[in-house]
Amino acid sequence: MLLQLLVTFTLCTTLPLAHSHYNWSPSSSSAAVASPPIGGGRHGATYYAAVDPRDVVGGACGYGDLERSGYGKSTAGLSTVLFEKGQICGAVLKSGVLRNSGWCIPGTSVIVTATNFCAPNYGFEPDGGGHCNPPNAHFVLPIEAFEKIAIWKASNMPVQYRSNVAGASIVAAKVKGSRTGWLPMGRIWGQNWHISADLKNQPLSFEITSSAGVTLTSYNVAPKNWNFGQTYQGKQFES
Repeated sequence: MLLQLLVTFTLCTTLPLAHSHYNWSPSSSSAAVASPPIGGGRHGATYYAAVDPRDVVGGACGYGDLERSGYGKSTAGLSTVLFEKGQICGAVLKSGVLRNSGWCIPGTSVIVTATNFCAPNYGFEPDGGGHCNPPNAHFVLPIEAFEKIAIWKASNMPVQYRSNVAGASIVAAKVKGSRTGWLPMGRIWGQNWHISADLKNQPLSFEITSSAGVTLTSYNVAPKNWNFGQTYQGKQFES
C-alpha cells in the first residue's frame, strides 16, 4: 500500500519515478541570497514559464498533476539547501520581496507549496547563474506566482519567507485500520509513504508528525470500501 500525503490522502498502488527538470542558465547577474534551513529566513527567487508539460505534472515530490491536485500555479521548486531530500515537500511557504527596488511590488506576498526540486547546474557558479547550486537557498516560482511580488524583468529577486505554522515538513506518518493499532509508514520520497500491511475492507485513520514536533490525527479518513487511486481529505484533527 502506498500513500501520498498532502492535506489530502491519496491511496496508490504505483507512482511515477521522481524527477526534477528545473535547470537554470544565467539570465540575471543577481546573486541568490544564502539562507538558514527552512522555517524562515532570506533567500532568492526566480521564475519559469510552464512551456514544458512536466512543469505541471510530476516533479520530485510525486504529487502528479498539480492543476488537478488543486495547487494550480501556487507552487515552488526548491534548491538542495531547502529541499532536505524531499522532507520539505508539501510545506506551505509565504514569501515577499526583501527590499524595495524598481522591480518589486511593495506590500505584497505570495503563498506557495513546495512541490519540486530545483537541481544544481554546476556549469555555472552559484553567484553567476547557478541559482540552485549549493550553498544557495533558492526557489523557483511559476511566473504567475512571481508576478504577484515582483515585475518579471527582475528575473532573480531577494525575498524573505516563513513556513507554515505546523513546522513545514512531515517527518513521520502512521496509519490505523479498524482492526489494527497505529502502524508506522516508511517514506519513499517527498511525501509519498508506504506500508506492507493488508488494510483492505477497513476504514483508515492517519497520524502525521511535523518537523516542529506537532502531531495531527485524522480519524476515519478513508471509508471501509476505499480503493487504490482514490483521494480522501481528513476532516477531524487533534494535536
